[in-house]
Formats: sequence, C-alpha cells, structure tokens
Amino acid sequence: MHSLFHFAFHVTDLDEARRFYGGTLGCQEGRSTDTWVDFDFFSHQISLHLGEPFKTSLTGHVGDHLVPMPHFGLVLQKADWQRLAERLQAAGMAFVVAPHLRFAGQPGEQWTMFFMDPFGNPIEVKGFASLNTVYAS
Repeated sequence: MHSLFHFAFHVTDLDEARRFYGGTLGCQEGRSTDTWVDFDFFSHQISLHLGEPFKTSLTGHVGDHLVPMPHFGLVLQKADWQRLAERLQAAGMAFVVAPHLRFAGQPGEQWTMFFMDPFGNPIEVKGFASLNTVYAS
C-alpha cells in the first residue's frame, strides 16, 4: 500500500505561512482559498487554516533534550536532511534543538533538529542513513 500523510492545522496569517513554508522550507503551494492553503510538505499534504495554533510545551524527554509536544515533522535520508539543515541555518532559523546527531552508534541513530514555524507550531526533522532503520530497536 502506498499512501500520503495529510495534516491540517492552524496559522494566523496565510501570507506569512506562504513565506515560511513556500520560501524558507521550499514547499510547493497547492490549492487555496481565502481561509486555507495546501502545501506539498516533502511529498505529504499539509493544509494550513486560519485559526488559533495549538498550544505546546517543552515536555517531551528525548535524549538530553526537552522537546515541544505535540509536534509534527518528517523523516528524510541523511543527505536530504543535511541540505535542509544548511538551508535553515542560512535563513537564520532559531532552532529549539539545533541540528545534531542523536543515538550515535545505536539502533535508530539519527540526525535531528527542532524549530517552530512563525505561528509557534513545532516541527522536527529527522535524518537517517537508511530509512530501513527508522524503527530499529
């Protein structure tokens, strides 16, 4: 079975959302109305609707970090992750958790970074040498 993930959430300004998701992240815009806009979020569909963003807090314990919960994100091949990390660093992204290697030498070894969109929605991006190891234990 092949599927795409769809996630709809709130933002407070569609033009700012276009600048961030389309410009900073490089996502292609899809359909839109006066109250929402879709983006191709690395081959998955996100729908940004005008409204109050969900509340988050730094309560997720992962390694030595407290991470924002809830959050969403994606898993990339390491090379794609590195390109995105470089793009975000060049754009001056203020990271919640800066790009780094986590679980080095262990099953599930991954590169990770956390950042917020302009509306406070937390995003995690993970990078794996092989996507076959995402669920390794």
